[in-house]
Amino acid sequence: MNSNFAYRKTSTIVDTSAESQPIWFISEDISDADKPLLSPLFQDSFNQWVSETSGLASFESGEFVLFNNEAEEISSEGLYDAEACEKRDAALAKVVQSVLSSGLSCHNEADDLFTAAVPIHRRGDGAVFCILAYVSPIGYQKDIAQLQMCSLHFRSCFYHKFEQLYVKDLLLQQQRAEQEANRRDSLFQAAKRLYDQIDVASVLSELLSSLEQLYPNSEVHLYLSQDHLNGDPRVKPLVFKNLEHDLVTKAFLNGKSVTEHDRDGTLRLAVPMNGKQAAYGVLCLYIGPGKWDEADLPAFLLLADTAGSAFENAKLYEQSNLLINELRLINELTKRLNQSLRLKEIFQFATTELLTIFDADYCCVLQLNKEQNQFIVMSSNFPSLTSEQFLPDYGFCGMVYRTKEPMIISDYWHTRVVTSKLMDNTGSRSLIASPIMVDGEVVGVILITHKAPNFFSYDNYKLLQVMSTHIGLAVTNASLHAEVRRMVITDNLTGLHARHYLNEQIQNRQRKDPFGSLILVDIDLFKRINDTYGHQVGDRILIQVSNIIRGSIRQGDIAARWGGEELAIYLPGIRAEQAYRIAERIRVHVEMETDPVVTVSCGVSEWKFEDEKISVESLFYRADMALYEAKHNGRNCIIVGQN
Repeated sequence: MNSNFAYRKTSTIVDTSAESQPIWFISEDISDADKPLLSPLFQDSFNQWVSETSGLASFESGEFVLFNNEAEEISSEGLYDAEACEKRDAALAKVVQSVLSSGLSCHNEADDLFTAAVPIHRRGDGAVFCILAYVSPIGYQKDIAQLQMCSLHFRSCFYHKFEQLYVKDLLLQQQRAEQEANRRDSLFQAAKRLYDQIDVASVLSELLSSLEQLYPNSEVHLYLSQDHLNGDPRVKPLVFKNLEHDLVTKAFLNGKSVTEHDRDGTLRLAVPMNGKQAAYGVLCLYIGPGKWDEADLPAFLLLADTAGSAFENAKLYEQSNLLINELRLINELTKRLNQSLRLKEIFQFATTELLTIFDADYCCVLQLNKEQNQFIVMSSNFPSLTSEQFLPDYGFCGMVYRTKEPMIISDYWHTRVVTSKLMDNTGSRSLIASPIMVDGEVVGVILITHKAPNFFSYDNYKLLQVMSTHIGLAVTNASLHAEVRRMVITDNLTGLHARHYLNEQIQNRQRKDPFGSLILVDIDLFKRINDTYGHQVGDRILIQVSNIIRGSIRQGDIAARWGGEELAIYLPGIRAEQAYRIAERIRVHVEMETDPVVTVSCGVSEWKFEDEKISVESLFYRADMALYEAKHNGRNCIIVGQN
């Protein structure tokens, strides 16, 4: 055990086997395919060889010249002047051609020159790859053996340079391979981080951070074709400019990368960020002179495509969440709207909810009054606008009414297409508006504003359009309910309330008020009118009397058709004396304004909180008795019933 250890120790210190192993690249050699690349190598090798042999005095009288295996001069010491060069070249050409023909060294003496040439063989296959020639005046001849030694020295210098270049090239390839591996790993990690993000802001932030890490000497910008405000100055909206001169526009529209160089050498690279469905923007890289490697372009293109796919996925996820949220909001809004069948409550609730949903500063809901041909502000969180009336062609409300389309204004201060009292009084700059449609007709308009410019997005615009549809349905339901209720509590002929509605209102008033009065009105000899003029004239008389009654009482008073030609009026908070004067006013107007002329008889009764018995029946009974007495007193008169 100890001996083995000693052997291993000895072998570690003196590794004779390692010394005997050949260096692996010694067997590498040049080939015919390398000829275009050999000239610099020949030149460097010759220069080194000359520097190493410059101290040899025996060769100072002559000049060494290097030729390739095609008899072309590669390099020389340059000792001969221009006049002697022609003679020298001719003499050298003879010995070089002789060497190429025979493959052996040769020398010659002619024209006062001694010339000699020695072939230099490749170490692999022994083929001649260059020729070392020597020229000197006669009398300074050299032995071929000496020249062959010089050629061997040159051959050693050449292969030394070749091996250095070979190793350098291998190291460069290894370095590039490592760089490529690192780049691919960085791309893989960047792609993984991009696909790990599920929201758009995170994808963009990760993309820009990855680009700055991969290209630290560059300036990165991202131009997006969609609305996205995240506060990062590197993310900008894509604005289309002149196609011929704008780098970003060309890259986006053509779907291909575009490269340009500025006068100072700065590289500007624009690459579209493509997804499966569309192009979402353009990545721009500004790199200083000498900082860009064309080998980086495929990696950059791959990263841009990866970013486009990640952005698309995040956008789809965001849109699905937005759609789910919109459906939830619509469902809740519809549910809450349908809980009320009163138009005013619906408008007020819609205003409150829309302000919350869109995070808006102001909201105004208007309804079209067809009789007055005006829009009336039904609800608004800006009090001075409540109950305001506007003509159908005024402001943004008029534009929506005319086009029947929603609209969005990014900055009212810069695009003042119309005058708007809402925008001016509130200092708002952004607006979204939508019509409230019922059966294809505009019955109202919703205006939502904010003081900041560019506040509302296209998604807000679309959401309001959907919500206005549901608000329109709620308005339709409430309007139908109001119409049905009006029909139920209204007499079709006279337009006065029905008898049961009058009874309900009197009961309600008797629970709250301290007193009130009732007037029963009967058209005298109404049967004779029908028999004489016909029922159509009788109906017209009923309508005329009903209109006179409506014009003679207050807004809070209640007039109803009691039955046949009998009409009833309840006057809340009115004593019998004042009720008598109202009845007299009605009697006089009926006699003066009806055609054909008719008269009426009236019975008046009152109730007080102190009465022993308070009921609708007793009030009507006393008024009916008073009316009966008026009929028997000659008609066209008024009798006040006693409690």
